[in-house]
Amino acid sequence: PAWEAPSCDRRYRMRSAVARSSRAAFAPAGAGSRRLMSSGTVTVDLDKPYLLHKLESEPPMTAEVTRDELLGYYSLMFRMRRMEISADTLYKAKHVKGFCHLYDGQEAICVGMEAGATWGDSVITSYRDHAWQLSRGDTVTGVLCELLGKQGGCAKGKGGSMHMYKADNNFYGGNGIVGAQTSLGAGLAFAHKYAEDGGVAFALYGDGAANQGQLFEAANIAALLKLPVIFVCENNQYAMGTSLARGSACTDYYTRGQYMPGIKVDGMDVLAVREAVKVAKELAKEGPVMMEMDTYRYHGH
Repeated sequence: PAWEAPSCDRRYRMRSAVARSSRAAFAPAGAGSRRLMSSGTVTVDLDKPYLLHKLESEPPMTAEVTRDELLGYYSLMFRMRRMEISADTLYKAKHVKGFCHLYDGQEAICVGMEAGATWGDSVITSYRDHAWQLSRGDTVTGVLCELLGKQGGCAKGKGGSMHMYKADNNFYGGNGIVGAQTSLGAGLAFAHKYAEDGGVAFALYGDGAANQGQLFEAANIAALLKLPVIFVCENNQYAMGTSLARGSACTDYYTRGQYMPGIKVDGMDVLAVREAVKVAKELAKEGPVMMEMDTYRYHGH
């Protein structure tokens, strides 16, 4: 199948990280800060500093990771990329009916968040949801079946691109109404708090949805009730075709929570995302957190 073909894309930083970890296994002592340790891990220095709001200490600027973990992250991102490119080809050939919102370019966010979370944590996102369906346990075949209107999809082909769903692994979908998933995310967090199961809810939205009223209503009640919810703005620089500076008076989306802590993360670095999510999960035990993932998508809206 087309989605399993070798990729020509060389944009992932993970490839160089994997190569560094391989070299480190044979490097002499003192041959740099990234060396294989006795525990089988390497230390990777992160490139971009985090930006903070209402926080005094930032997540670590290094990440401990094994070679198997790096290969796992890269393999999953690779599969997501090929799946999305194939979906684009099918859409342009008019085999996919309705909408088709692609995630290529943003894969490090999904994979990094999953590496820092568990399937016991709830995830709800916008209509850009194919990769999340895959990361929560579905298959490439299942995702493409849903896109093509086939019975093998998660909604038997009736939901399409915007309505992926896998409740058995706490993925509550793609949602077609801009920003509406943030209110539902607060509700999922309330369920975690009520059940006392230790889980948190991740409510993802784009920079275009960051000005929606329901986000601020959800943030307010989450702060009042101290809900374990992490609001995640996937800032891919454009709301449909409108650049963020033309649509938002304040583009520091990680500060939009005002009364809650915020973290801005390099969303193109899977390890930076992972480390930030680990910190955010600990903070969310005391109440809501707002994160901004600085990223870019390689296809149109």
